Amino acid sequence: MKEIHYKDIVEEVAGMCQRANYNLGDDVYSAFKKALSSERSETGKEVLAQLIENADIAQAEQVPMCQDTGTAVFIVELGQDCHVTGGLLVNAINEGVAKGYGEGYLRNSMIYNPLNRKNTGNNTPAIVHIELVEGDQMVLHMTAKGGGAENMSALKMLKPSDGIEGVKEYILSVVKVAGPNACPPLIVGIGIGGNFERCAYLAKKSLFRPIGIRHPDPDVAALEEELIASINRLGIGPQGMGGSTTALDVKVEAESCHIAALPVAVNLNCHASRHQTAVL
Repeated sequence: MKEIHYKDIVEEVAGMCQRANYNLGDDVYSAFKKALSSERSETGKEVLAQLIENADIAQAEQVPMCQDTGTAVFIVELGQDCHVTGGLLVNAINEGVAKGYGEGYLRNSMIYNPLNRKNTGNNTPAIVHIELVEGDQMVLHMTAKGGGAENMSALKMLKPSDGIEGVKEYILSVVKVAGPNACPPLIVGIGIGGNFERCAYLAKKSLFRPIGIRHPDPDVAALEEELIASINRLGIGPQGMGGSTTALDVKVEAESCHIAALPVAVNLNCHASRHQTAVL
């Protein structure tokens, strides 16, 4: 049985929050560069060049790449032979978020209650999903999820008779409605199957996969590739200014579902796809 102390989790989480907001991942940065070389719109190219410059400044000066420093979302792969000592795991994550956002001068965006709109003052609580896995390690996956793209995300309970064409049509409709409001170029996360709440989680989970890494199932991977092409033909372009780069990537996660159901969730991520992973 491996033991991990509460305070070690706090310190790791605090660092992850700052690194995610200051340092754009290599996968996203490389996708910007690739898009710049293939973008057909001159305005789109100018926007992409500005996004690259913005990422360079954020990393060099260790300042946030966007004023919306996001909701802290965690997926924790918790080994069944791993034991947290000195406190509760979720409490440690929240303390780490408060420490990281406070010491990093990151914007506090979380409120106590959606009805009273009072800010919690430290960007907690985090959204924490825990998956029990084999082994004695704890793997923390974190993203700082911006509010604009999250607001343009959607879920629909399709009918099985809608089939794959209905799924594709719905996904494209969500991206069309989002237009410039989700700050493209986007990473489009899609969950298909499960049930009402599970497909939303699958869509979120897909966004943690690095850009360019296809789903291991060849049929799902082919759907990802088809959707990338279809979305980029919409012409929304970088920051909605028009162009051939509306999406940097599309990621699909699919699971079993009830015979009477075809749930589909689309979780949009803006160009600032901020993610970190740590192993304890």
